[in-house]
Amino acid sequence: MTGEKIIIDAMNAALGRLASYAAKQLLLGNSVAIVNCDNALISGRKQNIISKYQQEIARGSYSQRGPHFPKTPDRIVKRTVRGMLSYKQGRGATAFKNLRCYKDIPQEYQEAKKITLSKEFKIKTLALKELSQRI
Repeated sequence: MTGEKIIIDAMNAALGRLASYAAKQLLLGNSVAIVNCDNALISGRKQNIISKYQQEIARGSYSQRGPHFPKTPDRIVKRTVRGMLSYKQGRGATAFKNLRCYKDIPQEYQEAKKITLSKEFKIKTLALKELSQRI
């Protein structure tokens, strides 16, 4: 039940909208590759976003126990998409296996046609690259 290969460019795309689009395509049976995860944007005030992610990371008693929260942009995007799938059940688990996230554009996707979900924001945003440097 493998559909087509969809390549999404995360340049200036809202993280939530990007993740929901990718999750829907995965559930339809397509395989999805998200490139330029460094440049995906989270809307809101910078201090609020950074403190929220620092609280997420600080949960748990010590490093051997969970929850383990990702700190790199590509893993944050993958975790966000995972939250929109039922990844513990069969359909969601097979869909999640068809997801690939990359910090920049790999050589194999340089010439391929990419879907852009970017939009101009009139609100404050924070790029995942900056977020991963601060947490």
